Amino acid sequence: MKSRITLLILAGSIVHTTVATAQEPKQAKRKMVKSVLFGSCIKQEKPIPILHTINAQKPDLFIFLGDNIYADTEDMEVMRAKYQKLGADQQFQKLRQTSRVLAVWDDHDYGVNDGGADYPKRVEAEKQFLDFWREPDGSDRRQRPGIYDADVFGPEGKRLQVILLDTRYFRSPLKKGDKRVGGSWVPDDDPDKTMLGETQWKWLEKQLREPAEIRIIASSIQCVAQDAGQETWSNLPRERSRFLKLIRESKANGVVLISGDRHWSELSMTREESPYPIYDLTSSSFNQKHARGTPTKNRFRIAPTTWHQENFGAIRIDWSKPDPLIKLEIRDIENGIRFENTLLLSAISVQAKR
Repeated sequence: MKSRITLLILAGSIVHTTVATAQEPKQAKRKMVKSVLFGSCIKQEKPIPILHTINAQKPDLFIFLGDNIYADTEDMEVMRAKYQKLGADQQFQKLRQTSRVLAVWDDHDYGVNDGGADYPKRVEAEKQFLDFWREPDGSDRRQRPGIYDADVFGPEGKRLQVILLDTRYFRSPLKKGDKRVGGSWVPDDDPDKTMLGETQWKWLEKQLREPAEIRIIASSIQCVAQDAGQETWSNLPRERSRFLKLIRESKANGVVLISGDRHWSELSMTREESPYPIYDLTSSSFNQKHARGTPTKNRFRIAPTTWHQENFGAIRIDWSKPDPLIKLEIRDIENGIRFENTLLLSAISVQAKR
């Protein structure tokens, strides 16, 4: 079977940086992307040795999935200083210099734990984010609220579209319930609540109809995982359903989601409401070990294990095959594979058998 890949990054929001800017030469963007690495959650005051491991892989593209610093403040001077701390790390600087780098934010670099549209400094925080990630002055993201963005890399027939979602700036307040292992958030079926906001929803539909063979959608928080008290798209089930329905109605082939936030890594998959299996590869964190060591319940988890030490995610694409091969991996600080899943592009297309 043949199929196309669309990589979606769900995690909170998305941003451009370094080489992949509005001023990037067209010939650079036409270069085929075969290796995409990603991850999330950096305590900027602590060493980040895993960046050395990442740089040794020489990725074509790297995506920061949020909690790239732990700002947790309404003071923009404090936020700026924390960004500067991250920016001073030598391996971080090397990554920016040698790879295309994209980024989204999650709650802690947005400014407040579990925050949404009610965060009072969201406008100011957006400016700090765009400045740090070197967003060009004339870009679309400089002209509109929210840090969502998209771009296409590679030649026709081998195009990778990266869609960066903002799951913070517009998100409605979540509903609290009884405390569970993962937290106190519970599903809320209120039709007036939103994850992305109407403007971003319309923009996303347009992006999914753009020509591309593979699409990576980045979301700072998990999309496929079930609700278990933590922040996830499942807390707003109407929005989660709308997202899966949009993939189906737009006939967007090859969608793969990537997410962060959890301080562990796992692979989830759903066939519900979707035209083909939707995979969500979660990578977290760079330098924060998960204190509890046990994951929350997730009936969509398909990898035989989870990983709770330092890690990064990898998506490797073999375009040389008639039916391109896609490998989804979680790797540890020694670059060892902790779990993986191999897909044919044809397995994630609208024509794929359910």
